Amino acid sequence: MVGLIKGFKLGVVATIFSVVGMIAHAQSDVLTAQESDPRVMGWMEGFPPPAEKMITQPDSNYFSFPKLRWTVCHLREFLPTEVISRGIGAPKPLSYPAPVEFADLRQQIDALSFMPIGAGEAMTWEQSLYANYTDGILILHNGEVVYERYFGCLEEDKKHAIMSMTKSVTGLLAQILVAEGQLDDSLLVRDVIPEIGESAFAGATVREVMDMTTGVRYSEDYSDPEADIWKYSAAASPLPKPEGYAGPNGYWEYLQQVEPDGEHGEAFHYKTINSDMLGWIVSRVSGKSVTELASERLWRPMGAEQDAYQTVDAKGVPFAGGGITAGLRDLGRLGQVVLNGGEVDGQRLFPAEVVEAIRAGGDPEKFGGFPTIPDGSYTSQWWVFHNAHGAFAARGVHGQTIYVDPTAEMVLVRLASYPRAQNGLIDPTSLPAYQAVAEFLMAR
Repeated sequence: MVGLIKGFKLGVVATIFSVVGMIAHAQSDVLTAQESDPRVMGWMEGFPPPAEKMITQPDSNYFSFPKLRWTVCHLREFLPTEVISRGIGAPKPLSYPAPVEFADLRQQIDALSFMPIGAGEAMTWEQSLYANYTDGILILHNGEVVYERYFGCLEEDKKHAIMSMTKSVTGLLAQILVAEGQLDDSLLVRDVIPEIGESAFAGATVREVMDMTTGVRYSEDYSDPEADIWKYSAAASPLPKPEGYAGPNGYWEYLQQVEPDGEHGEAFHYKTINSDMLGWIVSRVSGKSVTELASERLWRPMGAEQDAYQTVDAKGVPFAGGGITAGLRDLGRLGQVVLNGGEVDGQRLFPAEVVEAIRAGGDPEKFGGFPTIPDGSYTSQWWVFHNAHGAFAARGVHGQTIYVDPTAEMVLVRLASYPRAQNGLIDPTSLPAYQAVAEFLMAR
């Protein structure tokens, strides 16, 4: 379980990945995207596969590179899950250009050139896809799919782990409840979840949980064997607890024993336990699990073409901080609903003020230490860039994103399996690429 939790948690580097660093990385013994393609590696092929090509549970290394490039499309084969149902109705079709125009757009976008942050040489869009170990990429412009490609383990009828983009789904559901008057974000956590007891979360407001400005102790330093992440990993594991284990069992039991660290509301601290606390709040207020609510408010009405699924702990509690696996096109549909302010085909799924609140962002003065997002903020579990286009995003480790650019009327979804978890390592070759595509589409 250690490997999975490590993959799901988002850390952000303290320095920009310079051109020298990129060259060193490229020249290291890390396999390239092409070399580490699961089909090239031959993972789990054969009946049975050769022993050296098997990826199994309970070995925790199934989420280590290069195995993770196969695992991101097969999580429910390792862990119990709960469905986010799309229902039984027909999916809402996506709009595409004529085949000739679609092929021409792909060629033009692939050839786009941009300058990575801190680099001395330009890179093409297509080069960036391989540099970032892309598994799937979808771009919508004015509601129409203008670019779509699949790599690695992903195909159009398969699904991919979205890691911490799950947080943004949880945050979106919470913001919907706030806008509809079902959730008062000024309440203290203890007012909504009395069982939180003396936990450090008790005195935080719901809004502080939503914006991750809580003063709670939680370390995600994977190099420290005593870090809180390992205790959380042990609690969250759905596998039988080892003999003699005396710690908490499940996400919610862990949250009940969290200790304080700093003052609530002082600063943004990216800590996944906030998302699971928010998932508990959303479930208590709505009377539904986060999977049920995501199905009811998002997947069904937006016309998803595939069910999604979400990993759960030993007590069946969904992992609100990183457990969703979904199809690329459905994530595009979700991004488009958000871009449209809560509407799809004239049907309102949630109030427009939900997206208005997210786009407004959090307090930039409380947001720091992210050199690739120097003017950013964080609110309702969404990253807000405060750039010239007003872009905001859902983000997850190893390169997952739903990037929404309101100025360009663009939604970009990327699913990936970059060898290292931190998005700060690939932002220099990603964020300028997104801007280049946005400008190209605006000029069409």
